[in-house]
Amino acid sequence: MRLLLIEDDAELSANLKKNLERAGFAVDSANNGIDGEFLGKTEPYDLIILDLGLPQRNGLEVLRNWRRAGLGMLVLILTARDEWHERVEGFKTGADDYLGKPFHEEELVARINALIHRSKQQHSGSIIKTGELILDEEYQTVSNGKDIKLELTGTEFRLLRYFMLNPGKIISKTTLTEHVYDYNSDKDSNVIEVYVNKLRQKLGKQRIETRWGQGYIFRDAIS
Repeated sequence: MRLLLIEDDAELSANLKKNLERAGFAVDSANNGIDGEFLGKTEPYDLIILDLGLPQRNGLEVLRNWRRAGLGMLVLILTARDEWHERVEGFKTGADDYLGKPFHEEELVARINALIHRSKQQHSGSIIKTGELILDEEYQTVSNGKDIKLELTGTEFRLLRYFMLNPGKIISKTTLTEHVYDYNSDKDSNVIEVYVNKLRQKLGKQRIETRWGQGYIFRDAIS
């Protein structure tokens, strides 16, 4: 899953980006409202973390402009704990959740996962269940619900999480690269083929179907 972090505190932004990447997300960042708004309008993010006290354009204005443009991506706002009126205004403007500063990064990751899970009609927590497969986001492992648990590389985990949150859908290579890699990564679609094959080796060839000229379909059940 691909996130955008819009935060002008350089130290906080760097630490959050590192820890969010460790949690299995591809993360882009911006340090002001104008750049952040542009990225939010032009890149397909699964969720955006938006600080309200931004230079050049404040976070509420950025959020308002996104919603007026008809953009419905998930937005979690960051605000000072005592600024309750900002939280209320944020929800009225179209925020999906908020987190007050200072905060524990574990709570941020938990809130991000909860938002994404709800949007995909998954249960809350750090587990994604599709068919008999269980993906543990905290430990970045996948199991069949019994005694077989497989460890995943970072890219395998990001790819499998996207597949498991979108079972049965035809997903193009372009869509996969847009949601598995950040802005600065080399988005060579041929690399996706390599990691799809790695997942097939671990989960079975029938699990991921190739639709020639269209993309892939992740099957939540195989015969």
